[in-house]
Order: sequence, then structure tokens, then C-alpha cells
Amino acid sequence: MTDKKVMCLFVLATVLCWGAAASWAQQSGTPAANPEIAKKPANAYRLDFTLNELEEGKNINSRQYSLNLVPGYIPSNELKIGTRIPVDVKQGELQYVDVGTSIWSRMQERPDAVELEVRAEITNFANAEQEKVPNPMLRELRINASTVAVFGKPMVVGIVEDPNSKRQFQLEVMVTKLK
Repeated sequence: MTDKKVMCLFVLATVLCWGAAASWAQQSGTPAANPEIAKKPANAYRLDFTLNELEEGKNINSRQYSLNLVPGYIPSNELKIGTRIPVDVKQGELQYVDVGTSIWSRMQERPDAVELEVRAEITNFANAEQEKVPNPMLRELRINASTVAVFGKPMVVGIVEDPNSKRQFQLEVMVTKLK
């Protein structure tokens, strides 16, 4: 191939890639790419999550998590806390597993409401002895929910029952619009 043909192909590929990138940017939710979003003032919200652990209806443990987010500017927000533990998958081959809490959320403002999507994953050792063995048994619970946000009041977004005990886990969220 001649240098002229290579240069033409390079220029053509560059123009096509630039056009595709510009098209993608116009479809994205970033203020710079979408003039309608840039005109609208940004709203910020604080999400206060509470994970309640109940046994026979009595609250025996609560954990609190909070995060702030701006709908439309960042597609999602996540908080994670935990430990990565090595697990033997084959002799001499380790795979790391996350043990802890992960909460992911996204909000979308609509003219008449604010939609809220939440995904929570809580993983821990099935019992205290499992922390010390090479291939521990883990307990995992997940809640994936979507709802319309209610401001200033805690609302339950999901409830799961532990099949191995009489425990129930409730994930609540309180949404506050920030000034």
C-alpha cells in the first residue's frame, strides 16, 4: 500500500471515530454534551441507608451508610466497605472474594417524581469459625429495588429473610434534597 493510501485511510478512520464520539457525547447525560441538561440547575441529594437486622421482630443490629449524589451527572454512586479474602479454587491458585457491604444507587429526576434505584449486597462469614478456614462458607444477601423517592421519611426498599435462622434484614433509605 502506498503512503498516500495509508494516509487517506488514517484520515478516514479518524473522521469516522470523531463522528462516532461526537454522536455518543450528544446522547450521553453529561452537561457539556447535552445543552438541555446544562440549562437545568443541578439538584443534589443525600441518601441515608440503614440496614436493620431483626430476630423474631426485635431489632438486634443496625448499620448506617450515607452518600450524596447528583442525578444525571454521574450515572451511579457506590459505597463499599469490607475485606478481600483469598479462597483456594485449585491447588496453589487463589481467587479473591469480597466480604462486606456494597450499596449502589442511581437517581433519575422526572417532571413529577424522582426515581430511585438501589442495589445492596451484604456478604459475611456464615459463622465466626469460617473466618479462619481456607475455604470459608459465606452468607450473602442481595436487594435490588426501584421505587419513587419519598423525601424526609425513611422508607423500606427491601426485606430478606435468612433461611438458616429466624433473622430478617431490612434495608431502609431516607432521601434528603440538599440545598
